[in-house]
Amino acid sequence: MNFVYISPSFPKNFFHFCDRLKKKGVTVLAIGDTPYGDLTEDLRNAIDDYYQVYSMEDYQAMVKAMGYFVFHYGHIDWLESNNEYWLEQDARLRTDFNITTGIHTNHIDDIKCKSKMKAFYQKAGVKTARYHLVSDLQDGLKFIKEVGYPVVVKPDNGVGAAKTYKITNQQELELFYQEEHITQYIMEEYVNGLIISYDGIANLNKDILFETSHVFPNPIMDVVNNASSMYYYSLRDIPYDLKMAGQACVKAFYTAGRCFHMEFFRLLEDKQGLGKKGDLIGLEVNLRTPGGYTPDMMNFANNIDVYDIYADMVTKGFSEYNHERPYYCVYCGRRDLLSYTHSHNQIMNKYQFDLVTAERMPDILSGAMGNFTYTARFATMDEVNAFVEYVLE
Repeated sequence: MNFVYISPSFPKNFFHFCDRLKKKGVTVLAIGDTPYGDLTEDLRNAIDDYYQVYSMEDYQAMVKAMGYFVFHYGHIDWLESNNEYWLEQDARLRTDFNITTGIHTNHIDDIKCKSKMKAFYQKAGVKTARYHLVSDLQDGLKFIKEVGYPVVVKPDNGVGAAKTYKITNQQELELFYQEEHITQYIMEEYVNGLIISYDGIANLNKDILFETSHVFPNPIMDVVNNASSMYYYSLRDIPYDLKMAGQACVKAFYTAGRCFHMEFFRLLEDKQGLGKKGDLIGLEVNLRTPGGYTPDMMNFANNIDVYDIYADMVTKGFSEYNHERPYYCVYCGRRDLLSYTHSHNQIMNKYQFDLVTAERMPDILSGAMGNFTYTARFATMDEVNAFVEYVLE
């Protein structure tokens, strides 16, 4: 079996995908823009061949790299990056090289455009916020007359919370329409809800091999726009309604042979025309592993190896891991520009037996994740809350 892994050196933990695949007998071929000599020893040992391109944005260079692999190793069975930024290019390469295990270009808009995701949520029986594809001010005012202020605007095809913000009055609305937008924007009614995710891995039959959930108390939109501290944590027990909604969405979306990260709002108050307090509302679906070092958090929380589960999915379609959840795993991201009550040394001393990582986040991820990060695991939510308060105070 030949597997082409795209951009295996970023984020740094993604080399584990290559390592586990190779250990199961897969021929792992990688394409990236990092010089081979700059790859970590762990990554070099995890791949069978590597093709460096000057720019991964250069599609012809990527095609040339794929052609090199096909010539030397034969047909490519899988191609993946597990990275939101490369999903469209991954789909194009699969289409052009007839790789059937994955999403092709004819379905990429369905998993990248927030407006198109809503039909799949509806198919799964999950409500979503009412929306309007931005055109002109008059249509915007008509939409707001229906749903009221505030509204949220963001690129229909966008990564994370980039260029996402809330509009609270007509003056802000008019300023928004005066700006030049080079991409299609979507406008949605504002949802006052707690963001909770349903994450996991599905095989080619959409059978779920692993599932878990994370809670994001501070919306990423606010974290990015306000450059504030952030935290999120995994749950030991997945709420029943979330499990049912998540499993239905796995069947509805193009999840075959993929990691998935599905986001929902849990309403914090009744919302006329949408739902009652406590209801789940679909936000968006990302058909790749959750961002940053979340896969490692899954491992720490569950005493498992999600990279190995992914390799099991690729090679045999099932996994035999025990899915107990002995811990909550919590991530805290601090900002360089903010002052904190407790120093790094104090945190390291107080939580030396609970911390699993403490390190700087790459600048490219720091907008949403913070500059310096602490990840720990605990048996109770009281301990999680105390940790968050101590680290971010």
